[in-house]
Amino acid sequence: MPELPGVYLERMAQMLGDEYPAFLRAMEEGPALALRLNPWRAGAESAAAEFIGDRVPWAAAGRYLLKGARPGADIAHWAGAYYIQEASAMAPAAALDVRPGERVLDLCAAPGGKSTQLAAALDHRGLLVSNDPEANRARVLAGNLERMGAGAALVVSALPDRLAARWPGWFDAVLVDAPCSGEGMFRRDPEARAQWDPASPAGCAARQAGILDAAAVMVRPGGRLVYSTCTLNREENEDNIAAFLDRHPEFSPEDFALNGLGSSRDGMLKLWPHRVRGDGHFAARLRKAGAPKDAPLNRRKPDPAADRLLAQLERDVCALPDWLKAMRVLLNGDRLYVVPEDAPPLDGLKALNPGLSLLRAGRSHIEPQHALAMALSPADARRAAPLDDARAAAYLAGEALPFDGPEGWTLAVWRDMPLGWGKVSQGLLKNHLPKGLRKAVHRE
Repeated sequence: MPELPGVYLERMAQMLGDEYPAFLRAMEEGPALALRLNPWRAGAESAAAEFIGDRVPWAAAGRYLLKGARPGADIAHWAGAYYIQEASAMAPAAALDVRPGERVLDLCAAPGGKSTQLAAALDHRGLLVSNDPEANRARVLAGNLERMGAGAALVVSALPDRLAARWPGWFDAVLVDAPCSGEGMFRRDPEARAQWDPASPAGCAARQAGILDAAAVMVRPGGRLVYSTCTLNREENEDNIAAFLDRHPEFSPEDFALNGLGSSRDGMLKLWPHRVRGDGHFAARLRKAGAPKDAPLNRRKPDPAADRLLAQLERDVCALPDWLKAMRVLLNGDRLYVVPEDAPPLDGLKALNPGLSLLRAGRSHIEPQHALAMALSPADARRAAPLDDARAAAYLAGEALPFDGPEGWTLAVWRDMPLGWGKVSQGLLKNHLPKGLRKAVHRE
């Protein structure tokens, strides 16, 4: 791994004083790798038992990984049992303190760790819009939300200022996990060390200021904004917040406390790797002045064709859970989606997921979509195929499987968790897992 940059070390020594030797020792230790269990997967904790150890104090579903664990190669990962995420990275979403029913925006969301954490906090009630301006990163984000079964989430790809022009005052809570110089990742990421230079913080701070200004527009009166980075310098963190507050007097710091991390000061909390079991991170929570107002609803007229497809889906494939029935249906070409009632208008925006994709309609048939499979409980499916470890691995590799069950669309299930759709015909479960998701997995 490349040496820590000398200028960076000098700056850390000035900031930390007597704590600097402890910081240096922490930087030579292994990173605090962790995962978050999926609350929508009943078998998640038992499926991850061989990988996990202590709880992450500031994230109820967070668990530290045992040394040598490889959870990303396991069937449980592809079943959406957990999301692999560094422990400190779980703090900003916890600081946002999302509640079911709220409208939430994750403005710089890829690859999806914080978005999946926010989606779990919403519990299918309310709205999550996850954005990343880079289309390739946004596709990864969409895939991770789908794998975890997030039902009330939309994924878009646009620059923050364009969203601000479209959605002023729309959100109760906005998370800006800003692109940064990555100093907090130096312990585990050689690339972050190699890319850093003395001018990195100033360049990042200027970019972050523009993102924050756009985010401020989209917070409703009385709403809140959490700004976070995975870096440690003042320029991108405390100084950036001070400058933002000068530009936006309608915002003020709001203190918060997180279990195991303590309380913020002037709304800001910095996680140092020698003080906490995690990498370097920063989070600040700000409140926008004003009384909450009812934001407009983006309602659409009833669509008889969409309703007919939905009825066919319920008859032939699955019983829709109540949270899904509470959303409105949207027929877009040959795809049927459900969309939260308070979703913002997406016209003119690149929407990778305009809602939860339910089905694709053919001339005389429907094909349920993978996103629906991952959002369901196995009990919701009209037909399910329980698979043991070997058969689940074969399914994830794209194989068809012998199966003695009733014919029709069938949910492949491993340890009471969904894997995807198959269609039973003549004693064979034909594999309908999307080709791009087929993986070679192991189960030791």
